[in-house]
This record gives sequence, structure tokens and C-alpha cells, in this order.
Amino acid sequence: MRYRTVCFVLVSLMSAVFSVRAQDAVRSTSADGEQLPEAEPVVVSATRFDIPLDQSPASVSVIDAEEIEQKQIERVSDALREVPGLSVVQTGAPGQLTSVFTRGLRSAHTQVLLDGIPVNQGLQGAFNFADLTTDNIDRIEVVRGPQSTIYGPSALAGAIQIFTKQGRGTPGVTFSEEGGTYDTFRESIASDGKIDNFDYSIGASRLDTDNARPNNQYRNTAAIADLGLSLTEQLRVGSLFTYSLSDIGLPNTIFNPKPLDNFLTERWLIGPHVDWKATDWWEHKLIFDYDHERQLNDPNQDGPFGVGPTRALFRRTQLDYQNDLRPASWLTLTSGFFYSHLIAGQERPFVSQLFGPQPTFVSDETKEIAGFLQATLTPVHNLIFVAGGRIDHFNQFGDVWTYRIANSYKIDKTNTTLHSSVATGFSPPSSQDKIFRFNPGTGPLEPLQPEKDFGWDVGFEQRLWEKRVTVGATYFHNDLSNLIGFSGLFETLNLGAAETQGVETELRATPITDLDFRASYTYLEAEKTSSADVGAPQGSRLPRRPRNEVYVSASYLWCKLRTTIEAKWVNAREEINPNFFGPNRDIEDYNFVNFAAEYEISPHMSIFGRVDNLTGEHYAEVFGFPALGTAAYAGMKVRF
Repeated sequence: MRYRTVCFVLVSLMSAVFSVRAQDAVRSTSADGEQLPEAEPVVVSATRFDIPLDQSPASVSVIDAEEIEQKQIERVSDALREVPGLSVVQTGAPGQLTSVFTRGLRSAHTQVLLDGIPVNQGLQGAFNFADLTTDNIDRIEVVRGPQSTIYGPSALAGAIQIFTKQGRGTPGVTFSEEGGTYDTFRESIASDGKIDNFDYSIGASRLDTDNARPNNQYRNTAAIADLGLSLTEQLRVGSLFTYSLSDIGLPNTIFNPKPLDNFLTERWLIGPHVDWKATDWWEHKLIFDYDHERQLNDPNQDGPFGVGPTRALFRRTQLDYQNDLRPASWLTLTSGFFYSHLIAGQERPFVSQLFGPQPTFVSDETKEIAGFLQATLTPVHNLIFVAGGRIDHFNQFGDVWTYRIANSYKIDKTNTTLHSSVATGFSPPSSQDKIFRFNPGTGPLEPLQPEKDFGWDVGFEQRLWEKRVTVGATYFHNDLSNLIGFSGLFETLNLGAAETQGVETELRATPITDLDFRASYTYLEAEKTSSADVGAPQGSRLPRRPRNEVYVSASYLWCKLRTTIEAKWVNAREEINPNFFGPNRDIEDYNFVNFAAEYEISPHMSIFGRVDNLTGEHYAEVFGFPALGTAAYAGMKVRF
């Protein structure tokens, strides 16, 4: 790590040079010195086209780049901890498997998109947030409730859509360097801008940390770029590029530590896209993308004797076309076509050939073709009604139909928005479900069918004090069926069922100039309602789903010093019984407090620092995998 220290010193010297040449920034204020409310943000994820947030027919939360920077958030998973209805579960220290449960549903039930591209990967079909950094991110939109009608597979719980920055204005560059506890060093670079008709945004970072336990080191390199060429004012051709390489140690639980076990994951994606606004009432969007993931677990010490190195491969090609037609001022018709072809497999060179030829590579090939149609109506002022349907055809189990009906009504006099929705969603069996399906000699089994959900919600959002304060609450309910589980003969079948319901609330406030306050609370009941799946007793609580979660944060700008404090409290949860029989195991509740500060020495230089887990809480989000204790980090940024 010695070269990290040298880089830190070099950045410091560069920063000093820029600070000498810089002049104080000029901050604009209103006539009375108070901060005026910003224009209502626009969201895309609720309908697949631009719509004001205060008229969204779905329950949506938005995290923008400014908030991410204020809290010094470096991974998307940490940003999602403030969103109501979401539970983030990290298997120990940073770099380990990180899952997100939406409204009590499994992590594979939430579709993750990057600039409109579905990026759920791997044999499990779920997205691992461990390596997803906040480099080059403009905003994150979280829409809750079944969204399979517009986003297809895996969106039965909701969708998390991440939007990259689009270059505008004079090009600029930002460098940052930081170091801290657990021999941690991180460097990053970001640049964006527009030159004539060409726009670009680029972000890249490198993280090295040893974390707290032996064999728990984490190395991550990430890069993301969005390039575009505006051929005319109505036509833009661009492409998204992403790359990440992570290398982690797997120490296992504290009860069964492993001194040597390494896991490497490499991912890359390329996504050319075309946005064409043919007329004021007709728009087209076309995305073609290819993504690739490879994993190497070496030496792989799982099991009592270890099984030797294993390799996994994931390749996918997707095509997404969207057509927005506005034949009347009160009607928008959104239709589209989707195609996906993925191959996922695992190489197992350790398989013995002693008793005859055995496959050393098992794989799964899935093809999907889908079409959807959605009508958005505004028959009267401030009333939005959305209805849509979709059909997905899979090569292995046939057709799946889904629908969605949603609406919102904004009352101008009280500045209140009412919203509700009812929808169906589905999640296809993962490659892992199909490849490692257990069949104890009972003959061929019927193909696994998609897991399904019928969900509905109803809520409101109230803006007060000239929009300085916004409060919202939503009640939700999900009935899940066809869940994949084990029968009494341990056959993998569609035989499970579950129910989740609860309330999610959110508060956003700017009571005085330069003071931002956020708070959220989620109450969740998540229960298994089937006795056919022997994995856990009927009536047991779904594992790793806390009943109560509370998040609060406050950020204030003291002239040129920005300070931010955030706290999270998570109620006790249950963990899966390792023996598959009997009640689940309890995990204690926990809380943590993080503090961050940044001082702007000049428009071209700032220094920052933060303390995570300020109170030194001892806790584990997954039983046996402890989170880090108190950790402090400091660094600086150079902008020009």
C-alpha cells in the first residue's frame, strides 16, 4: 500500500496549487435570504417516460447525485438504506454478497436497471450490489410494487433504476484520493461535458481494503462511461460502457473461519442506444446491449474437505424498443418489444470420473421474447390513469401474462397527491434453480414455472410549507404463489406461497436555508403461507426481513463546511435454520450512526472525512458474518 500514500501526497500538492489560483465561490440566494424550493423533479421509472414526481401513479423514491456526494456514499447499496420498503443485507464486510429485499420479497424479485438496461446477472438471477459504485451516477429511482408489465422478468417486487450523468456544458475533471481504517485506500476520477454535438460522462474508481478479519481483503476496480452524439436536436446516438473487477477473500462465518478462499468477479457491459423524437407527439427509444460476467472461486474451501476451484460464466444479449405515441393531449400510448438471450453455466473440474463420464460443465440457455402496451390517460386536470398489459414468451415454459392498473390525483388546493395501483408480476426460475434441480430418481419432472405475485398499494404524499416539507405514506400487500421450494422428497418444485404487507413512510424537509432532513420508516409483515415447502414451517416469518426499520439523516452547510449525520435502526430478524427444519434463528436488532464532513477550500479543492459506525455497534446483518466496527476515512478532491 506504500504507493497509495505517495499518490495521496501528490494529490495534496496538486490541490494546494489549485487552491492558490482559485477564488471564492459565489452562492445565490433569494431576495429574503431564504432557499426557495427547487422545481419538481421528473421521474421515468413509474411509467417509462418523463412524469413529475408529485404526480407519479406509483410509490417512488429518488436519490440524486447531490445527496450521494453530501453523504460521501461510495456504493449504491448504502444509498438504498434510506429508501422505505427496502432492506439491504450485506454478508459481513464491504465486498461480500449484498442483497436488497423490496417489500419483503426476495432479492431476485427486484429488477435492477442501468439507463434502462436490465442488469440482474449470475446463476441466481439476482443483482449483487457489493461491487456497484456510485461513480458517474446522476440519480437513483426506486419504484415499488409489481412492475413486470413495463420491466418484465424479476420486477414483481419493483424496480431500481440507476441513471448515469449526461455531459453538459464545459468539460471538467474531478480527482479524489482517500485513506483510512483497515488499510483502506480509494482513488477516483470523474469527468463530463459537451463539445459541439458530442457529450460524455466518465467515472472510475479503485478501492483496496483489508477489512477487519483475516482472509477478508477486498479489491475493486470500476469504470462507467456514457457517450453520445446529437446528430440533430431530435436524434441522439450514444452508448453505455461499464466494467468492474473485484477480488475478495471469503472468510466464512466466525464459527468456521477459512484462512484461504478467494473469489474473483469480472463484469462488463456495452449498450448502444438511439433516442429519436420524430415529432412532438412521437418518440422512439432503442437499446441493444451485451453483458458478460465471469467468476472464479479458487481454491473454494466450501464443505468439510473443499471442492476445488470452480468457474461460472454468464453471457446475455438484449434488445429493447420503446415507442411513445401521443395521439391526443390527454393520451399517451407506450408500446414496446423486448428480446433476451442468456447463457449461464458453471465449470466443475473437480467432478470425479471414477464411476463413468460425468459432465464438468453444466449450463442453461434461456430465450425470451416480449411485447407490452400501456395507456396513460389524463382525462381531467391532475388525474392520471395508467393501464397496461404484457406477454412474455420463454423457450422453456411458454407464455406469461401480466397487467398493471395505477392512478394518481393531485389536489392543488391542499398540495396533496393520492395514488394507488394493482398489478401482477413474475420472476422466472433462475439458471441455478434449473441446473441444480434435485430429482431423487422419480423420473422426469415438469419444467419449473415462474414465481408469481399479485400486489396492490394505496398511499398519499402531502407537501407543506411552500413545499419545504413533504410527507408520504403507502400501505402495500403482496400475495406470492408458485414459489420454488422443496417437497417432502426434496424435489425442487413450484409449491411455495407467502404473503407480505406493511406500511412505508417517508419525510423530506428543508426547513431553513442549507438544511436538508430525511427520514423513513417501514413496517413489514412477511409470512410463509404454504406447508408444502418443507424448508420452514408454515406461518414462519420470511428470513432476513425485519419488522421495523427507521432511517434519519440531516445535512447542513455552515458557510463552506458541509456536515451530514445519518442513523439507521433495524429491528430483530430471523435467519434460516441451517438444518432446514424447525423454527428460524433470531438475529438481534442493531443500529449505526455515520458522520461525514467536507470543507470547500476553494472552487477547485475540498477536503473531506467521515466516520462510519460512530458508536462502535457490534452487529451482523447475516448471522455469523459481523459488520465492521468504527472506521474513519479522510481525503481530498481536486476539480478543474
